[in-house]
Amino acid sequence: MALLGSVLCPSTSLFSSHPKQKPLRSSRPRKPFLMTCVCASSNGSNLMAVSEVSTDETTSFGFKNLTQTFWVDVQRAQEKPLNVKLGEPINIGSSRIEMVENVAIRVELSNGCVGWGEAAVTVKPRAMALAKAKEVSEFLRRSSPMTLNLVLEEISGILHGQEFVSVRAGFEMALIDAVANSIDVPLWRLFGGVSNSLTTAVTVPYVSPPEALKFASKFCEKGFNTMRFRMGENLNSDLEVIKAIRVVHPHCSFILDANEKFTSKEAIIVLEKLHDMNVSPVLFEQPVHRDDWNGLADVSGIARDQFGVTVVADESCQTLKDIEKIVQENITDGINIKLAKFGVLGVLQIVEVGRRSGLNLVIDSMVETRLGTGFAGHLAAGLGCFKHVNLDAPFKLSEDPVFGGYEASGPVYNFTNSRGQGGFLKWDIIAW
Repeated sequence: MALLGSVLCPSTSLFSSHPKQKPLRSSRPRKPFLMTCVCASSNGSNLMAVSEVSTDETTSFGFKNLTQTFWVDVQRAQEKPLNVKLGEPINIGSSRIEMVENVAIRVELSNGCVGWGEAAVTVKPRAMALAKAKEVSEFLRRSSPMTLNLVLEEISGILHGQEFVSVRAGFEMALIDAVANSIDVPLWRLFGGVSNSLTTAVTVPYVSPPEALKFASKFCEKGFNTMRFRMGENLNSDLEVIKAIRVVHPHCSFILDANEKFTSKEAIIVLEKLHDMNVSPVLFEQPVHRDDWNGLADVSGIARDQFGVTVVADESCQTLKDIEKIVQENITDGINIKLAKFGVLGVLQIVEVGRRSGLNLVIDSMVETRLGTGFAGHLAAGLGCFKHVNLDAPFKLSEDPVFGGYEASGPVYNFTNSRGQGGFLKWDIIAW
């Protein structure tokens, strides 16, 4: 643990509070006080990070309060390609992926604390994402100290829109991780502290029915009880796989991800066939094209009322306005959320909308290492409002480049680290 701590922050932080005045026992709002993080630098001098924190927030370390009061002084900001081979190639939509080709982000504050982020590359070529990441790194290195919320606003201005939202997410992760390390708080507690663990589903690859059954049996033996299917071009083959797994593992639940493959009529036929097999998936993701809002609403209503199945919008949800449309028009009962698609701050906004409207929330990821899924997992566990979790991407990798971080026990991720997200990249994989 000493090694892990020394990498994320040069020494154990020492905190002291300096109240502006003695607290009064009254109904008035409490005055803020100064929290000072003192870290020893390599040359023996003390580096300080000062945050003005409301006394009402000192137990929960409220995230919004922290962004408005913690002053960020970036000493180093770096980006680099993150390449990891997959155990087996995977097909997502019309793309075949053989390697993770993301961007790693490392931010070091003047107090010596380090934060890590991962930008899942959603635009090709990756050089475009690296160029934008370099632009943000240069901005951070030359910027004067400012509060975390202002830093994040500036980054949003540089990486506005949807094209480079995953790069924005990577920097948001890294900065928030560095700040959490500075105040000795794990991310799950920073985001609400509901839980320090969660349970994920696992995705069955596109393989033959016998191979799929073998895969499912392997993971069922490890304790997984929810299997996620990305539906292929052959519906009968998909149904054979589900049937084979159901026979051997009758207690297994299924999530079906159609990836926009069907018309509304075809999607309803799929549900009817599953019903005839006595299979009721817990989720049916994006059954129709992303722009077919009427078809999506039709399938969702029939799935809910006739089959007891929750339809989740994924590709239809690209912006907060899309989420608001779904809520206002009652189009689906659930939405799929990814940090790489909305950014950290965007996800927090969507969660608020989802909580108010009663939507079923699903946390998902792109093909990422445990840097990306670790941050998403901390957020999901801390908020405690995600009904389903699909953060199994690291199981697809041939190797794990991340040191530390969460502990996986079968489908259960335990966030036992004392501060930040707790993970960083091995130096022999990524040499800065």
